[in-house]
Order: sequence, then structure tokens, then C-alpha cells
Amino acid sequence: MQVSVDRDRCCSSGLCATNAPEIFDQDDRDSLVRLRQTVFLPSQFADLRLAAELCPSGAITVTEDIGTTPTQETDTAR
Repeated sequence: MQVSVDRDRCCSSGLCATNAPEIFDQDDRDSLVRLRQTVFLPSQFADLRLAAELCPSGAITVTEDIGTTPTQETDTAR
């Protein structure tokens, strides 16, 4: 899974950092979104998808790895 954030689109709502504080943070200087990590565990995938879905400005993009489906990712985590 790939995750990218577009700080130019971020509106500083903080929903991402509130719902997934281990993954997202807000920059102390400008309150814009900041990724805290670049490699994600399968157990974090649902939080990443939710953060992208809740982001009011669409600043978070989640791209599934080619050739995998959410079911396969879940199976890998077991």
C-alpha cells in the first residue's frame, strides 16, 4: 500500500491525525498534514483508508498494491 499526502490541498482539519495518530501528524509550524511513517503494516490499512475517506480536502491518497485485494492483505496479516 502506498500513501501520499498533498500539503498544498491540506486544510488542516486534523481528522487524519485524530483518527490515526501513529500514522499522521500536523506540522507544528503550519498545522498541515505530515506522514509519520512511510512503511505500513496490514493492521494499519483500514485506518489509512478511513483517513483518506474522511479528509475533507482530499489531501490523502491511498493506492493499493497491484495484484492484491483487501482480502489478500488480510490473509497476509494472519
